[in-house]
Amino acid sequence: MANVVQGVTAERRTRIRYGIVAMLFFVTAVNYADRATLSMAGTSMSKDLGLDAVAMGFIFSAFGWSYVIGQLPGGWLLDRFGSKRVYAASIFIWSLFTVMQGTVTFLSVSVAVTTLFALRFLVGLAEAPSFPANGRIVASWFPAAERGTASAIFNSAQYFATVLFAPIMGWVTHRFGWPYVFYFMGAVGIVVSLVWMKTVYSPKNHPRISRAELDYIQEGGALIDMDGPKKSRAASQAATLASASTQSANEAPKGSYVKQLLSNRMLLGVYISQYCITTLTYFFLTWFPVYLVKERGMSILNAGFVAALPAVCGFVGGVLGGIFSDFLIRKGCSLTVARKVPIVVGMLLSTSMIACNYVDSSAVVVAIMAFAFFGKGLGALGWAVVADTSPKQIAGLSGGMFNMFGNVAAITTPIIIGYIVKATGSFSGALVFVACNALVAIVSYLVIVGEIKRVELK
Repeated sequence: MANVVQGVTAERRTRIRYGIVAMLFFVTAVNYADRATLSMAGTSMSKDLGLDAVAMGFIFSAFGWSYVIGQLPGGWLLDRFGSKRVYAASIFIWSLFTVMQGTVTFLSVSVAVTTLFALRFLVGLAEAPSFPANGRIVASWFPAAERGTASAIFNSAQYFATVLFAPIMGWVTHRFGWPYVFYFMGAVGIVVSLVWMKTVYSPKNHPRISRAELDYIQEGGALIDMDGPKKSRAASQAATLASASTQSANEAPKGSYVKQLLSNRMLLGVYISQYCITTLTYFFLTWFPVYLVKERGMSILNAGFVAALPAVCGFVGGVLGGIFSDFLIRKGCSLTVARKVPIVVGMLLSTSMIACNYVDSSAVVVAIMAFAFFGKGLGALGWAVVADTSPKQIAGLSGGMFNMFGNVAAITTPIIIGYIVKATGSFSGALVFVACNALVAIVSYLVIVGEIKRVELK
Protein backbone atom coordinates (compact mmCIF):
# COMPACT_ATOMS: atom_id res chain seq x y z
CA MET A 1 0.00 0.00 0.00
CA ALA A 2 2.88 2.35 0.83
CA ASN A 3 4.34 1.75 -2.63
CA VAL A 4 1.01 2.67 -4.21
CA VAL A 5 0.85 5.89 -2.22
CA GLN A 6 4.44 6.73 -3.19
CA GLY A 7 3.63 6.05 -6.82
CA VAL A 8 0.62 8.36 -6.74
CA THR A 9 2.69 11.06 -5.05
CA ALA A 10 5.41 10.75 -7.68
CA GLU A 11 2.84 10.96 -10.49
CA ARG A 12 1.41 14.13 -9.01
CA ARG A 13 4.75 15.89 -8.58
CA THR A 14 4.57 19.17 -10.45
CA ARG A 15 7.42 20.71 -12.44
CA ILE A 16 6.85 24.33 -11.53
CA ARG A 17 10.58 24.96 -11.13
CA TYR A 18 11.06 24.51 -14.88
CA GLY A 19 8.63 27.34 -15.55
CA ILE A 20 10.51 29.50 -13.05
CA VAL A 21 13.86 28.95 -14.77
CA ALA A 22 12.20 29.59 -18.15
CA MET A 23 11.05 32.97 -16.86
CA LEU A 24 14.56 33.68 -15.53
CA PHE A 25 15.91 32.80 -18.96
CA PHE A 26 13.67 35.24 -20.80
CA VAL A 27 14.12 38.08 -18.32
CA THR A 28 17.90 37.64 -18.50
CA ALA A 29 17.73 37.71 -22.31
CA VAL A 30 15.93 41.06 -22.13
CA ASN A 31 18.46 42.21 -19.53
CA TYR A 32 21.42 41.50 -21.82
CA ALA A 33 19.68 42.88 -24.89
CA ASP A 34 19.22 46.17 -23.03
CA ARG A 35 22.93 46.15 -22.21
CA ALA A 36 23.73 45.55 -25.90
CA THR A 37 21.54 48.33 -27.30
CA LEU A 38 24.46 50.75 -27.28
CA SER A 39 26.75 48.37 -29.15
CA MET A 40 24.19 47.89 -31.92
CA ALA A 41 23.48 51.62 -32.17
CA GLY A 42 27.12 52.54 -31.53
CA THR A 43 28.45 52.94 -35.07
CA SER A 44 25.63 55.24 -36.21
CA MET A 45 25.55 57.05 -32.90
CA SER A 46 29.30 57.72 -32.92
CA LYS A 47 28.97 59.36 -36.35
CA ASP A 48 26.03 61.52 -35.29
CA LEU A 49 27.64 62.58 -32.02
CA GLY A 50 31.25 62.73 -33.25
CA LEU A 51 32.64 60.17 -30.78
CA ASP A 52 36.05 58.46 -31.15
CA ALA A 53 36.94 54.98 -29.82
CA VAL A 54 38.01 56.21 -26.38
CA ALA A 55 34.83 58.28 -25.91
CA MET A 56 32.73 55.29 -26.95
CA GLY A 57 34.68 53.14 -24.50
CA PHE A 58 33.81 55.45 -21.63
CA ILE A 59 30.14 55.56 -22.61
CA PHE A 60 30.13 51.76 -22.86
CA SER A 61 31.59 51.66 -19.35
CA ALA A 62 28.92 53.91 -17.78
CA PHE A 63 26.71 50.87 -17.22
CA GLY A 64 29.51 49.05 -15.44
CA TRP A 65 30.28 51.77 -12.90
CA SER A 66 26.78 51.85 -11.44
CA TYR A 67 26.21 48.11 -11.87
CA VAL A 68 29.22 47.44 -9.65
CA ILE A 69 28.27 50.13 -7.13
CA GLY A 70 24.74 48.71 -6.88
CA GLN A 71 25.65 45.07 -6.23
CA LEU A 72 25.88 45.09 -2.42
CA PRO A 73 22.85 47.36 -1.92
CA GLY A 74 20.97 45.25 -4.47
CA GLY A 75 21.89 42.04 -2.67
CA TRP A 76 20.77 43.50 0.64
CA LEU A 77 17.43 44.59 -0.85
CA LEU A 78 16.87 41.04 -2.08
CA ASP A 79 17.59 39.56 1.34
CA ARG A 80 15.43 42.21 2.99
CA PHE A 81 12.39 42.37 0.69
CA GLY A 82 12.58 39.17 -1.37
CA SER A 83 13.32 38.38 -4.99
CA LYS A 84 9.90 38.86 -6.60
CA ARG A 85 9.19 42.50 -5.78
CA VAL A 86 12.76 43.76 -6.00
CA TYR A 87 13.31 42.08 -9.38
CA ALA A 88 10.02 43.39 -10.81
CA ALA A 89 10.89 46.96 -9.80
CA SER A 90 14.38 46.49 -11.26
CA ILE A 91 13.04 45.36 -14.66
CA PHE A 92 10.54 48.21 -14.90
CA ILE A 93 13.02 50.94 -13.89
CA TRP A 94 15.87 49.82 -16.16
CA SER A 95 13.43 49.56 -19.08
CA LEU A 96 12.18 53.09 -18.44
CA PHE A 97 15.74 54.43 -18.54
CA THR A 98 16.36 52.43 -21.73
CA VAL A 99 13.46 54.19 -23.45
CA MET A 100 14.83 57.55 -22.31
CA GLN A 101 18.19 56.91 -24.02
CA GLY A 102 16.51 57.23 -27.39
CA THR A 103 15.44 60.79 -26.57
CA VAL A 104 19.01 62.15 -26.47
CA THR A 105 18.75 62.69 -30.23
CA PHE A 106 16.64 65.78 -29.46
CA LEU A 107 19.48 67.36 -27.45
CA SER A 108 22.59 69.24 -28.55
CA VAL A 109 25.64 67.04 -29.09
CA SER A 110 27.45 68.03 -25.88
CA VAL A 111 24.33 67.65 -23.74
CA ALA A 112 23.40 64.40 -25.50
CA VAL A 113 26.72 62.75 -24.65
CA THR A 114 26.48 63.70 -20.97
CA THR A 115 22.84 62.64 -20.79
CA LEU A 116 23.55 59.34 -22.51
CA PHE A 117 26.31 58.57 -20.02
CA ALA A 118 23.98 59.42 -17.12
CA LEU A 119 21.15 57.26 -18.46
CA ARG A 120 23.47 54.31 -19.05
CA PHE A 121 24.68 54.79 -15.48
CA LEU A 122 21.09 54.63 -14.21
CA VAL A 123 20.35 51.51 -16.28
CA GLY A 124 23.31 49.79 -14.62
CA LEU A 125 22.12 50.82 -11.16
CA ALA A 126 18.61 49.52 -11.83
CA GLU A 127 19.93 46.20 -13.21
CA ALA A 128 22.20 45.58 -10.22
CA PRO A 129 19.85 43.18 -8.36
CA SER A 130 19.14 41.04 -11.43
CA PHE A 131 21.83 38.37 -11.33
CA PRO A 132 22.00 38.07 -7.54
CA ALA A 133 18.23 37.54 -7.76
CA ASN A 134 18.73 34.86 -10.42
CA GLY A 135 21.21 33.01 -8.21
CA ARG A 136 18.96 33.45 -5.20
CA ILE A 137 15.90 32.09 -7.01
CA VAL A 138 17.82 29.08 -8.33
CA ALA A 139 19.10 28.32 -4.81
CA SER A 140 15.54 28.38 -3.48
CA TRP A 141 13.87 26.43 -6.31
CA PHE A 142 16.43 23.78 -7.33
CA PRO A 143 18.11 20.87 -5.54
CA ALA A 144 21.91 20.77 -5.69
CA ALA A 145 21.99 18.13 -8.44
CA GLU A 146 19.99 20.41 -10.77
CA ARG A 147 21.52 23.79 -9.96
CA GLY A 148 24.30 23.58 -12.53
CA THR A 149 21.81 23.07 -15.34
CA ALA A 150 19.39 25.70 -14.00
CA SER A 151 22.17 28.27 -13.58
CA ALA A 152 23.55 27.48 -17.02
CA ILE A 153 20.11 27.95 -18.56
CA PHE A 154 19.53 31.44 -17.20
CA ASN A 155 23.17 32.40 -17.77
CA SER A 156 23.01 31.19 -21.38
CA ALA A 157 20.26 33.73 -21.98
CA GLN A 158 23.02 36.30 -22.53
CA TYR A 159 23.79 34.47 -25.79
CA PHE A 160 20.14 33.98 -26.69
CA ALA A 161 19.72 37.74 -26.25
CA THR A 162 22.13 38.24 -29.13
CA VAL A 163 20.54 35.47 -31.20
CA LEU A 164 17.04 36.91 -30.84
CA PHE A 165 17.53 40.64 -30.43
CA ALA A 166 20.75 41.52 -32.35
CA PRO A 167 19.16 40.91 -35.79
CA ILE A 168 16.05 42.83 -34.69
CA MET A 169 18.09 45.73 -33.33
CA GLY A 170 20.28 45.76 -36.44
CA TRP A 171 17.17 45.93 -38.64
CA VAL A 172 15.55 48.63 -36.49
CA THR A 173 18.73 50.74 -36.65
CA HIS A 174 18.97 50.27 -40.41
CA ARG A 175 15.28 50.95 -41.06
CA PHE A 176 14.32 53.61 -38.51
CA GLY A 177 17.54 54.93 -36.94
CA TRP A 178 19.44 54.21 -33.73
CA PRO A 179 17.05 55.94 -31.24
CA TYR A 180 14.34 53.39 -32.03
CA VAL A 181 16.51 50.55 -30.73
CA PHE A 182 16.13 52.04 -27.25
CA TYR A 183 12.40 52.65 -27.66
CA PHE A 184 11.81 49.06 -28.75
CA MET A 185 13.84 47.33 -26.04
CA GLY A 186 12.50 49.59 -23.30
CA ALA A 187 8.92 48.77 -24.26
CA VAL A 188 9.68 45.04 -24.22
CA GLY A 189 11.13 45.31 -20.72
CA ILE A 190 8.15 47.20 -19.31
CA VAL A 191 5.80 44.46 -20.53
CA VAL A 192 8.08 41.78 -19.07
CA SER A 193 8.03 43.43 -15.62
CA LEU A 194 4.23 43.10 -15.56
CA VAL A 195 4.35 39.45 -16.66
CA TRP A 196 6.95 38.74 -13.95
CA MET A 197 4.62 39.87 -11.16
CA LYS A 198 1.92 37.50 -12.42
CA THR A 199 4.05 34.37 -12.89
CA VAL A 200 6.93 34.23 -10.36
CA TYR A 201 6.59 33.19 -6.71
CA SER A 202 8.79 31.68 -4.02
CA PRO A 203 8.39 27.87 -3.62
CA LYS A 204 6.13 28.03 -0.55
CA ASN A 205 3.96 30.77 -2.05
CA HIS A 206 3.43 29.32 -5.52
CA PRO A 207 -0.28 28.60 -6.03
CA ARG A 208 0.26 25.55 -8.27
CA ILE A 209 3.21 23.73 -6.69
CA SER A 210 2.51 20.26 -5.30
CA ARG A 211 3.67 19.05 -1.91
CA ALA A 212 5.65 16.34 -3.71
CA GLU A 213 7.70 18.88 -5.67
CA LEU A 214 8.19 21.06 -2.61
CA ASP A 215 9.46 18.08 -0.62
CA TYR A 216 11.66 16.95 -3.49
CA ILE A 217 13.49 20.25 -3.93
CA GLN A 218 13.81 20.76 -0.16
CA GLU A 219 15.29 17.30 0.39
CA GLY A 220 17.74 18.01 -2.45
CA GLY A 221 19.08 21.09 -0.70
CA ALA A 222 16.89 23.90 -2.07
CA LEU A 223 16.61 26.81 0.36
CA ILE A 224 12.83 27.04 0.10
CA ASP A 225 12.49 29.27 3.18
CA MET A 226 14.65 32.02 1.71
CA ASP A 227 11.56 34.08 0.88
CA GLY A 228 8.96 32.84 3.32
CA PRO A 229 5.21 33.50 3.27
CA LYS A 230 4.43 37.18 3.40
CA LYS A 231 2.26 37.63 6.47
CA SER A 232 2.64 41.38 6.26
CA ARG A 233 4.85 43.68 4.32
CA ALA A 234 8.60 44.09 4.72
CA ALA A 235 8.70 43.25 8.43
CA SER A 236 6.98 39.87 8.01
CA GLN A 237 9.23 38.97 5.10
CA ALA A 238 12.23 39.69 7.28
CA ALA A 239 10.72 37.50 10.00
CA THR A 240 10.27 34.51 7.67
CA LEU A 241 13.83 34.90 6.43
CA ALA A 242 14.97 34.82 10.04
CA SER A 243 13.23 31.48 10.57
CA ALA A 244 15.37 29.96 7.83
CA SER A 245 18.65 31.59 8.72
CA THR A 246 18.50 32.21 12.49
CA GLN A 247 19.62 35.73 11.67
CA SER A 248 17.20 38.67 11.84
CA ALA A 249 16.71 40.19 8.41
CA ASN A 250 15.37 43.36 10.00
CA GLU A 251 18.97 44.35 10.53
CA ALA A 252 21.24 45.45 7.71
CA PRO A 253 23.98 42.94 6.90
CA LYS A 254 26.85 43.42 9.30
CA GLY A 255 30.27 44.44 8.09
CA SER A 256 31.56 41.15 9.46
CA TYR A 257 29.61 39.30 6.77
CA VAL A 258 31.42 41.13 4.00
CA LYS A 259 34.73 40.66 5.81
CA GLN A 260 34.16 36.90 6.04
CA LEU A 261 33.36 36.68 2.34
CA LEU A 262 36.46 38.66 1.40
CA SER A 263 38.73 36.63 3.69
CA ASN A 264 37.67 33.30 2.20
CA ARG A 265 40.34 32.05 -0.22
CA MET A 266 37.90 29.94 -2.23
CA LEU A 267 35.56 32.89 -2.81
CA LEU A 268 38.42 35.23 -3.70
CA GLY A 269 39.52 32.78 -6.39
CA VAL A 270 35.95 32.61 -7.70
CA TYR A 271 35.73 36.42 -7.73
CA ILE A 272 38.98 36.80 -9.70
CA SER A 273 37.86 34.21 -12.22
CA GLN A 274 34.50 35.86 -12.64
CA TYR A 275 36.17 39.19 -13.40
CA CYS A 276 38.18 37.51 -16.16
CA ILE A 277 35.19 35.61 -17.58
CA THR A 278 33.10 38.79 -17.55
CA THR A 279 35.84 40.49 -19.58
CA LEU A 280 35.01 38.05 -22.39
CA THR A 281 31.30 38.79 -21.95
CA TYR A 282 31.74 42.53 -22.28
CA PHE A 283 33.96 42.27 -25.32
CA PHE A 284 31.09 40.53 -27.09
CA LEU A 285 28.47 42.86 -25.60
CA THR A 286 30.19 46.13 -26.43
CA TRP A 287 32.97 46.00 -29.04
CA PHE A 288 32.23 42.86 -31.06
CA PRO A 289 29.62 44.43 -33.42
CA VAL A 290 31.92 47.46 -33.82
CA TYR A 291 34.80 45.06 -34.61
CA LEU A 292 32.72 43.45 -37.35
CA VAL A 293 31.87 46.82 -38.89
CA LYS A 294 35.18 48.66 -38.57
CA GLU A 295 37.73 45.83 -38.72
CA ARG A 296 35.92 43.41 -41.03
CA GLY A 297 33.99 45.90 -43.18
CA MET A 298 30.47 44.62 -42.58
CA SER A 299 27.35 46.78 -42.71
CA ILE A 300 25.41 47.45 -39.52
CA LEU A 301 22.56 45.27 -40.77
CA ASN A 302 24.88 42.36 -41.57
CA ALA A 303 26.76 42.76 -38.30
CA GLY A 304 23.50 42.32 -36.40
CA PHE A 305 22.83 39.00 -38.11
CA VAL A 306 26.44 37.79 -38.05
CA ALA A 307 26.80 38.57 -34.33
CA ALA A 308 23.98 36.11 -33.72
CA LEU A 309 26.01 33.17 -35.08
CA PRO A 310 28.68 33.05 -32.34
CA ALA A 311 25.92 33.72 -29.84
CA VAL A 312 24.12 30.53 -30.91
CA CYS A 313 27.30 28.60 -30.15
CA GLY A 314 27.66 30.41 -26.83
CA PHE A 315 24.10 29.44 -25.95
CA VAL A 316 24.74 25.78 -26.80
CA GLY A 317 27.99 25.81 -24.83
CA GLY A 318 26.29 27.44 -21.86
CA VAL A 319 23.55 24.83 -21.64
CA LEU A 320 25.96 21.93 -22.23
CA GLY A 321 28.31 23.22 -19.53
CA GLY A 322 25.57 23.05 -16.90
CA ILE A 323 24.26 19.68 -18.08
CA PHE A 324 27.76 18.19 -18.15
CA SER A 325 28.55 19.55 -14.68
CA ASP A 326 25.39 18.05 -13.17
CA PHE A 327 26.09 14.79 -15.03
CA LEU A 328 29.48 14.56 -13.33
CA ILE A 329 27.80 15.01 -9.93
CA ARG A 330 25.30 12.24 -10.64
CA LYS A 331 28.20 9.98 -11.68
CA GLY A 332 29.79 10.43 -8.28
CA CYS A 333 32.34 13.17 -8.98
CA SER A 334 32.89 15.74 -6.28
CA LEU A 335 31.25 19.13 -6.57
CA THR A 336 34.73 20.61 -7.02
CA VAL A 337 35.55 18.44 -10.04
CA ALA A 338 32.09 18.81 -11.54
CA ARG A 339 32.24 22.59 -11.55
CA LYS A 340 35.93 23.10 -12.38
CA VAL A 341 36.25 20.79 -15.40
CA PRO A 342 33.77 22.64 -17.66
CA ILE A 343 35.15 26.01 -16.57
CA VAL A 344 38.78 25.13 -17.33
CA VAL A 345 38.00 23.43 -20.65
CA GLY A 346 35.71 26.26 -21.72
CA MET A 347 38.25 28.98 -20.98
CA LEU A 348 40.92 27.09 -22.92
CA LEU A 349 38.62 26.93 -25.95
CA SER A 350 37.84 30.65 -25.72
CA THR A 351 41.50 31.61 -26.18
CA SER A 352 41.15 30.50 -29.81
CA MET A 353 39.89 34.01 -30.68
CA ILE A 354 43.53 35.09 -31.05
CA ALA A 355 43.58 33.14 -34.32
CA CYS A 356 41.35 35.85 -35.83
CA ASN A 357 44.42 38.08 -35.98
CA TYR A 358 45.98 35.76 -38.55
CA VAL A 359 43.15 35.24 -41.04
CA ASP A 360 41.59 37.54 -43.66
CA SER A 361 38.35 35.73 -44.44
CA SER A 362 35.35 37.17 -42.61
CA ALA A 363 33.68 33.76 -42.73
CA VAL A 364 36.64 32.14 -40.97
CA VAL A 365 36.68 34.94 -38.39
CA VAL A 366 33.03 34.32 -37.59
CA ALA A 367 33.72 30.57 -37.30
CA ILE A 368 36.62 31.16 -34.90
CA MET A 369 34.57 33.57 -32.80
CA ALA A 370 31.75 31.04 -32.71
CA PHE A 371 34.15 28.40 -31.38
CA ALA A 372 35.54 30.83 -28.79
CA PHE A 373 32.04 31.86 -27.77
CA PHE A 374 31.09 28.19 -27.35
CA GLY A 375 34.01 27.81 -24.96
CA LYS A 376 33.04 30.92 -23.06
CA GLY A 377 29.52 29.54 -22.63
CA LEU A 378 30.81 26.13 -21.54
CA GLY A 379 32.90 27.71 -18.80
CA ALA A 380 30.32 30.20 -17.52
CA LEU A 381 29.32 28.25 -14.41
CA GLY A 382 30.05 30.98 -11.90
CA TRP A 383 26.43 31.34 -10.80
CA ALA A 384 26.17 27.61 -10.14
CA VAL A 385 29.24 27.97 -7.92
CA VAL A 386 27.54 30.90 -6.14
CA ALA A 387 24.44 28.77 -5.49
CA ASP A 388 26.71 26.02 -4.15
CA THR A 389 28.81 28.22 -1.87
CA SER A 390 26.73 31.19 -0.64
CA PRO A 391 25.91 31.26 3.08
CA LYS A 392 22.16 30.67 3.29
CA GLN A 393 21.67 33.68 5.59
CA ILE A 394 23.02 36.15 3.04
CA ALA A 395 22.52 34.52 -0.35
CA GLY A 396 21.58 37.85 -1.93
CA LEU A 397 24.55 39.69 -0.45
CA SER A 398 26.92 36.88 -1.43
CA GLY A 399 25.62 36.91 -5.00
CA GLY A 400 25.96 40.68 -5.04
CA MET A 401 29.59 40.46 -3.93
CA PHE A 402 30.34 37.90 -6.65
CA ASN A 403 28.62 39.99 -9.31
CA MET A 404 30.30 43.17 -8.10
CA PHE A 405 33.78 41.73 -8.58
CA GLY A 406 32.87 40.18 -11.91
CA ASN A 407 31.34 43.32 -13.32
CA VAL A 408 34.30 45.52 -12.60
CA ALA A 409 35.14 44.13 -16.03
CA ALA A 410 32.12 46.02 -17.38
CA ILE A 411 34.05 49.18 -16.50
CA THR A 412 37.58 48.20 -17.46
CA THR A 413 36.98 46.14 -20.63
CA PRO A 414 35.32 48.82 -22.82
CA ILE A 415 37.83 51.47 -21.73
CA ILE A 416 40.96 49.32 -22.15
CA ILE A 417 39.84 48.08 -25.56
CA GLY A 418 38.98 51.65 -26.57
CA TYR A 419 42.53 52.79 -25.76
CA ILE A 420 44.07 49.77 -27.49
CA VAL A 421 42.07 50.39 -30.66
CA LYS A 422 42.85 54.10 -30.68
CA ALA A 423 46.58 53.54 -30.04
CA THR A 424 47.08 50.71 -32.54
CA GLY A 425 44.38 51.38 -35.11
CA SER A 426 43.19 47.75 -34.97
CA PHE A 427 41.56 45.15 -32.73
CA SER A 428 44.49 42.69 -32.74
CA GLY A 429 45.78 43.74 -29.33
CA ALA A 430 42.24 43.75 -27.96
CA LEU A 431 41.75 40.08 -28.85
CA VAL A 432 45.03 39.18 -27.14
CA PHE A 433 43.94 41.12 -24.04
CA VAL A 434 40.61 39.26 -23.88
CA ALA A 435 42.22 35.83 -24.40
CA CYS A 436 44.75 36.48 -21.62
CA ASN A 437 41.89 37.02 -19.22
CA ALA A 438 40.62 33.53 -20.03
CA LEU A 439 44.02 32.11 -19.06
CA VAL A 440 43.99 33.97 -15.74
CA ALA A 441 40.55 32.51 -14.99
CA ILE A 442 41.96 29.02 -15.48
CA VAL A 443 44.88 29.67 -13.14
CA SER A 444 42.57 31.09 -10.51
CA TYR A 445 40.30 28.05 -10.44
CA LEU A 446 43.18 25.58 -10.49
CA VAL A 447 45.48 27.33 -7.99
CA ILE A 448 43.42 29.58 -5.72
CA VAL A 449 39.88 28.21 -5.41
CA GLY A 450 40.60 24.78 -3.96
CA GLU A 451 37.60 22.76 -2.74
CA ILE A 452 34.18 24.16 -3.65
CA LYS A 453 31.79 24.01 -0.67
CA ARG A 454 29.17 26.13 1.10
CA VAL A 455 30.58 28.86 3.32
CA GLU A 456 29.43 28.83 6.94
CA LEU A 457 29.26 32.19 8.71
CA LYS A 458 30.88 32.56 12.10
